[in-house]
Amino acid sequence: MVDARLLDKQESALGATHSHDALSLARRLPSLVVAAKQVAATVMHGVHGRRRAGIGETFWQFRPFVWGESTTRIDWRRSARDDRIYVREREWEAAHTVWVWVDRSPSMAYVSTLAAQSKIDRAVVLGLAAADLLVRGGERVGIPGLMRPVAARNVVDRFAEVLIEEEKRNSYVAAELPPREALAPRSQAIVISDMLSDPAEIETTVHGMAARGAMGHVVMIADPVEETFPFAGHVEFLDVDSSARLRVGEAQSFKAEYVARLAAHRDRVRAICVSRGWSFAIHRTDVPASQALLALRLRVEAAQGGT
Repeated sequence: MVDARLLDKQESALGATHSHDALSLARRLPSLVVAAKQVAATVMHGVHGRRRAGIGETFWQFRPFVWGESTTRIDWRRSARDDRIYVREREWEAAHTVWVWVDRSPSMAYVSTLAAQSKIDRAVVLGLAAADLLVRGGERVGIPGLMRPVAARNVVDRFAEVLIEEEKRNSYVAAELPPREALAPRSQAIVISDMLSDPAEIETTVHGMAARGAMGHVVMIADPVEETFPFAGHVEFLDVDSSARLRVGEAQSFKAEYVARLAAHRDRVRAICVSRGWSFAIHRTDVPASQALLALRLRVEAAQGGT
């Protein structure tokens, strides 16, 4: 028979102080900013904006003049150097807006010995790197409820400053999900979280953000231990969202049910995303962040093509 009991408040009072220290981003953000820029630089190789003709100010290329089109587009200076007539084309620069939201709630502080970094650190690195990569690709990027969309090259530093300022506020409480306000039709949302919230709340949030037709991408961050459940014998589990603890005997007896419930939860979240045309992906913290960033960039580009 499995032995399990919930510790009382006095026994479990130790947990809250440790989780607060683990969630303090201010002292870690400088190193996370550096890591994010390195990840973005790795993925950025071969990414050169939209690279197609259209309305914009940036010169793209010269191409031969096609009979029948307006002569006002001819570049006479370039044509004078050749036997052909050339048209000067500009690169299309109609930027989209991409909202990037990173979950910094207590459950994101978890890190096991199998992971390269905690879930919150990986999520922040991915969010900052995505913002950097998107701006370099010609997009405007903002944080829902915190920062208006910008196309500045120092977007990573701006994001970091906003996160630090929010954390310093006395009223700051880390939310598990982004604001539910409907986003503009041609915008996109990137939500990076462990997505361990109630599926009903996740559904309300996704449907609220997508109410006007905005596309979105959910990246579910997972520690490898959360998937493998390698616990056996007497184990004490801590709830990082509260002061509760659960002490169990024969922890291995919980594995089958835990794995099944985790799979069912993920299937529900995936179905919620698919119902609104959003993408869904799982990223483990024991693999390089660049893998998730490259896949995310491709999904954002695919969504832009659809719009």
